[in-house]
Amino acid sequence: MITNTELEQKGNQFPNSVKNIRQEVDTLYFTTENNVILELTVLRDSVVRFRYGTRGILEEDFSYAIDPDNHIGYNHLELSENKNFHIVTTAKLIIKIEKISLQTKILDTEGNLINEDELGFHYEESFTLGGNIVKMSKRSHPGEAFYGLGDKPVHLNLRGRRFSNWATDSYAFGKETDPIYKSVPFYIGLKDKRAYGIFFDNTFKSTFDFCQERLDVTSFWAPGGEMNYYFIYGPEMSEVVQNYTHLTGKPELPPLWTLGFQQCKWSYYPESTVKGIAKKFRDLKIPCDGIYLDIDYMEGFRCFTWNKEYFPDPKRMVKELLNDGFKTIVIIDPGIKIDPDYWVYKEALENGYFCKRADGPDMIGKVWPGECAFPDYTNPEVREWWAGLFKELVGEIGVRGVWNDMNEPAVMEVPGKTFPDDVRHDFDGHPCSHRKAHNVYGTQMARATYEGVKKYVYPKRPLVITRSAYSGAQRFTSSWTGDNVATWEHLWIANNQVQRMCLSGMSFTGTDIGGFAEQPTGELFARWIQLGVFHPFCRVHSSGHHGDQEPWSFDDEVTDIARKFIELRYTFLPYLYTMFYEYATEGIPMLKPLVYFDQEDPHTHYRTDEFIFGNNILVCPIIEPNSKGRRMYLARGRWYNFWTEEYLEGGRELWVDADIDSIPMFVQEGAIIPRYPVQQYVGELSIEELKLDVYYAEDTIDSQVYEDANDGYDYKKGRYSLRNFKLRGKATDLTIQQHKGGNFETEYDTIKLHLIGLPFRIKKIKVDNVAYDLNNLDKEDKFLKLPEDFSVVQIIG
Repeated sequence: MITNTELEQKGNQFPNSVKNIRQEVDTLYFTTENNVILELTVLRDSVVRFRYGTRGILEEDFSYAIDPDNHIGYNHLELSENKNFHIVTTAKLIIKIEKISLQTKILDTEGNLINEDELGFHYEESFTLGGNIVKMSKRSHPGEAFYGLGDKPVHLNLRGRRFSNWATDSYAFGKETDPIYKSVPFYIGLKDKRAYGIFFDNTFKSTFDFCQERLDVTSFWAPGGEMNYYFIYGPEMSEVVQNYTHLTGKPELPPLWTLGFQQCKWSYYPESTVKGIAKKFRDLKIPCDGIYLDIDYMEGFRCFTWNKEYFPDPKRMVKELLNDGFKTIVIIDPGIKIDPDYWVYKEALENGYFCKRADGPDMIGKVWPGECAFPDYTNPEVREWWAGLFKELVGEIGVRGVWNDMNEPAVMEVPGKTFPDDVRHDFDGHPCSHRKAHNVYGTQMARATYEGVKKYVYPKRPLVITRSAYSGAQRFTSSWTGDNVATWEHLWIANNQVQRMCLSGMSFTGTDIGGFAEQPTGELFARWIQLGVFHPFCRVHSSGHHGDQEPWSFDDEVTDIARKFIELRYTFLPYLYTMFYEYATEGIPMLKPLVYFDQEDPHTHYRTDEFIFGNNILVCPIIEPNSKGRRMYLARGRWYNFWTEEYLEGGRELWVDADIDSIPMFVQEGAIIPRYPVQQYVGELSIEELKLDVYYAEDTIDSQVYEDANDGYDYKKGRYSLRNFKLRGKATDLTIQQHKGGNFETEYDTIKLHLIGLPFRIKKIKVDNVAYDLNNLDKEDKFLKLPEDFSVVQIIG
């Protein structure tokens, strides 16, 4: 056992005895003899912030991650003490702070230990860097599991591993590469079936060690900034993720078309190529809503310009594509070409908007256009200017979405592939070096882009996509997982990354389907499409340097499989939109790893492949070549095979057949899944009826379906439709009640029930207490047509 004295000799310093305590409403300040301050704030009964200052100083409190609209409020807060501890009690937690060391133990109200400090807060004064290296170590327990941290391309359970958070341009990253594009310093611990979360809100390069160095210790540290972390108690993992998402912010609803299929490549040009791609989608009847233009649409890679040779009349082209249902999305990078004749460069130069080196000159680095300067998006004035630059692109030409790339920030031909540490940033009036601003640079760029797109696409809703992100980025932007590779290993990585991003508050995420670097086989592309249609953001993207990667680029069999699964996604659009509504209002992740779905079942703690799509559909992708099926774990409960409607008991491993044109999918009993007809793009057809797949259960189960005008902001004025269904199944009857909220009139007036798994023969049906003519029942498929505003239907055997 290392003693504190030995550690102190190594340069570590520790808080000693508490000499003073004061309380200001929800915040308690504990000051020690050696002038360490612990500021403890109760935000909710289960969310507590721990912030430590040394030399008696707390820095000015500022965070890009915390949502300013985060609603806080707790039911109970009391301070007491005994011989050894100061005790803070809320309605859900008991926090014991050791009088001689500030070390903390956190218990639930029954006295179960949830989390405790090992050495707790300690620090090292760094005279070379200035400021402190701040450290926190926590005791870990046998069997404790760890999840989260954003886009890490590793096994879902992080135990036994160490990671850093430093946004990095990681072209063709691999299964263990760390760090990569995103910095999400938030993790979930699961101990004795109780979940808690820790969010270390520090933008410096933070490191997390999950029992790698020492088997019973989890620690995190950063070479600057404050030890400032939020402790979030469940005990359900769902409560941890929801509370973290409330804290760092929820997105607004995107337009429905952004949940459709998107096609991208580096690069589609000239106009005739773009038009040809669009025509082929429509000719082959493969649904698609978005076409992306990569850097070659610009004039010499200058942002906010068009190459007039390739695109002589972008406004006309964008309109013609839109007439055929294709929304145009363009790329915008942060690097602004140094060119005195280029208006964007001139404006930024004149106003001093570029990031500067410590000695004064603008930061210069090479990116696609050659030598570039880089706007300081941490300056609110620069963000406002940047937002204004979208006036022509979005407001006049009619582009519907923007993707921000290279915003780690990525710089070529330098060792760290990014800015040097001495670059200066405004940080919203808290001037700092790049060491502090690096991890938020991409998010602040996406935020400025979002403000611009939102302003000029109005009254429609914006779409922004980013490669680099810090906690809270989900308020402004969706994301993708960066430059992956066309390999089977990367299909495994893709599945893990999107599940992990969903646990980390960033559900609106997808991967480059098929792989960005290199070329997939037809089989790999087919299996990737099958997974990708279940990811919230669904886009094919490739570097195009090894061949094409459109759905028809392989052979007829692969084309047919791609069409089948893209069509399947379009039928699930009301289900996806409802998932997004729950994410945007409640912070519920759109995909749920099995451990989130059922943390009580120890079998789920190490499962990576299977996940829950929305609330009721279990998907298990095929991630190995030449497979005719696979072994998988079916979570506890009862399920129907989506393809065969076979009824199965869960909580076990089983073999599932899944030839090249199939993916294992199971629907939970009692689920009501809304479906639309196949459309070639969102809004192509008027929806004449809503189909509900009703999976019988001998139980009582709630479901909901959210709809609105699919774009625009009328839904904020109450013009939405939220159908709440209650299914009650008994041995010889099934009742479904509907209660509708909101005042949006859906265009259909019929709901078609598709009854699956009824254990009895239907003898009579009553709709709102009126007998239903059984001759109107489709005997084969058990389709039942009802008015959309029915209140209750009883199906009696």
